[in-house]
Amino acid sequence: MSETIKKKTNKSAGKNIRALRHEHGWSQEDVANRLGISIPAFSKIETGVTDINLSRLEQIANIFEVSVVNLLSLDHIEEAPVQDQSLNIVQKKLLDRETEIASLQRKVILLYEELLSKNGVSI
Repeated sequence: MSETIKKKTNKSAGKNIRALRHEHGWSQEDVANRLGISIPAFSKIETGVTDINLSRLEQIANIFEVSVVNLLSLDHIEEAPVQDQSLNIVQKKLLDRETEIASLQRKVILLYEELLSKNGVSI
């Protein structure tokens, strides 16, 4: 494969991966963690700086539940408008915070119950 085609393929795949990540409302950190790689390593994949091997492409395709062909298709995936991307990111952060709050509420209730039982107070 010529160097020009390889660079174009890497950039196209990276652009498609970035579009999919934005559609899911995931950060680079989210995807990097799922791949078991560093954020800078994932960033290089997204920007087309690094060559992506087939096993990594398959891993990425599985995460996004698309085919490897979709990842490689030139300009196959249209990137969502910036406003939609921002909304997805904010919605994900909100969901994460709601989950965290629910977890903390459960802990407070358990601690309160434990404190009452230690003091011999029945609920």
